[in-house]
Amino acid sequence: MTTTESPQVSPDPDRNLALELVRATEAAAINGSRLLGFGDKNAVDAAAVDAMRPVLGSVRMNGVVVIGEGEKDEAPMLYNGERVGDGSGPEWDIAVDPVDGTTLTAKSLPDAVSVLGVSPRGTMFNPGPAVYMQKLVVPGQVAGEIDLDAPIGDTLDRIARATDRSISELTVAVLDRPRHEPLVADIRRAGARIRFLLDGDVAGAIMAVTPGTGVDMLVGVGGTPEGVLAGCALRCLGGELIGRLVARDETEKRAILDAGFDMDRVLTTTDLVAGDNVFFAATGVTDGALLRGVRFQSHQIITYSLSMRSRSGTVRLIEGRHDPDRSFLVNH
Repeated sequence: MTTTESPQVSPDPDRNLALELVRATEAAAINGSRLLGFGDKNAVDAAAVDAMRPVLGSVRMNGVVVIGEGEKDEAPMLYNGERVGDGSGPEWDIAVDPVDGTTLTAKSLPDAVSVLGVSPRGTMFNPGPAVYMQKLVVPGQVAGEIDLDAPIGDTLDRIARATDRSISELTVAVLDRPRHEPLVADIRRAGARIRFLLDGDVAGAIMAVTPGTGVDMLVGVGGTPEGVLAGCALRCLGGELIGRLVARDETEKRAILDAGFDMDRVLTTTDLVAGDNVFFAATGVTDGALLRGVRFQSHQIITYSLSMRSRSGTVRLIEGRHDPDRSFLVNH
């Protein structure tokens, strides 16, 4: 008896999306890093956006930007509501920051990354007028056991006990801002070390849940869009982010309340990104604890990236070697 096998159709047609997204963060990182140390953060932003947009346009997806870049300082942006991808397949929510750490890049400082998160349409938190949020990011060992309003020493004690260490062996990532002076004093009183982040806290949030980075927790007030981007990464990596929206002044508070947000509500990782099939990509722009930055060599450009997917739990570390004379992504 003769049998004819039918061609197998993949039950998971979007399985390669995670790797496709890396092409976009690579392009942004390469173009943004060309302005390393020139002192113009908006020029870094513009260069990264100009490189990322055409690459995203070639990706096989039907995406809508929910978390756009540059809204706080009117820098060039991939704007909210912008359609990206070639328009094929199901719709996706997109969270993007072509360079999280434009000031870091402009000043040749560490930890700048290009980041991109994707989740099924309608599953990504849209913060509207809420520019900032209070955040606490902890590793998976204590997920579900933390309280946003608990003394910082109590949270550090939980992490120390869960990881079989002393508080003095823990390191907390905090944005270096005057508003965090009381928080920094509390962390020091508790006995933990501090890693100050000069700009951009997406990388810091990922470090807090990634073994080997030297960071055990992230805490403080940072950007809400960055919180959603970090949420995409944490849906893939594990760990937990909890937070609460905060206003800079009464006018902003009124705008947030008028938009229907509950400012007392504690938001979890799944509140920020509710999808069950989340993708995240990041490429280093400058050297950092998470990723190395772009390297320009003779006839070669080297990039270092992360590619993640929540459904499979796969995290890939990718070293890309690009020929500047032939590669599409480095010529756009």
